[in-house]
Amino acid sequence: QMIAKWKEGFEVIYAVRTARKGESWFKEFTAKLFYRIIYRITDVKIPLDTGDYRLMDRKVVGAMKQMKERHRFIRGMTSWVGFKQTGVEYVREERFAGATHYPFRKMLKFALDAITGYSYAPLQLATLLGFVTAGLSAVAVLFVIYARLFMGHTEFQGQATTLVAVLFLGGVQLITLGIIGEYLGRIYDEVKQRPLYLVRDALGFEDTAQMSGDGAAPVLEQTRNNLPRVK
Repeated sequence: QMIAKWKEGFEVIYAVRTARKGESWFKEFTAKLFYRIIYRITDVKIPLDTGDYRLMDRKVVGAMKQMKERHRFIRGMTSWVGFKQTGVEYVREERFAGATHYPFRKMLKFALDAITGYSYAPLQLATLLGFVTAGLSAVAVLFVIYARLFMGHTEFQGQATTLVAVLFLGGVQLITLGIIGEYLGRIYDEVKQRPLYLVRDALGFEDTAQMSGDGAAPVLEQTRNNLPRVK
């Protein structure tokens, strides 16, 4: 089925699990939850309920070889490079021999690689919490002032002011950490050195666009008759 889809023109064909036989409800629940969380918070849309098993065209492999990061999350990488993709559904039968090589600890590391490699959400969480905390402290200040001036509550003494001040300063600190996190995220993107552009097809050239053996992107050069061609 994958080869048939490839012959139709698709360049990435991944396997989609419609059922997972022989697994505990906890493993099945956490797997489904993982895929949906990753789909929501990452910058690339990784297909739900897929594994690493897939068929890829040679040009896709060449594009992935340009990605220099060492923590290689294959499902995220194939979604990031794009190209024409589709899925083939199947029912995963119960394991008849051996044991799984994905214990819970390895699954957590797998999820961490996916989130940190393709999402700014953990870095942006500090900013969100900071604004929420600072906003709550502002509301608390207004409530304390109103309670003392208009409701006659005398129990709001210095401790209330101190708590509100600490809450506000904590919010400011979280916002500052969030700003630092935004800069770190951009530095992280630069360090990964992912290609800015990927060439899928080239039309109107003497030769067809192909990836070189080392996975380098196609480059244009001038021929003797001033017609550009893909090298």
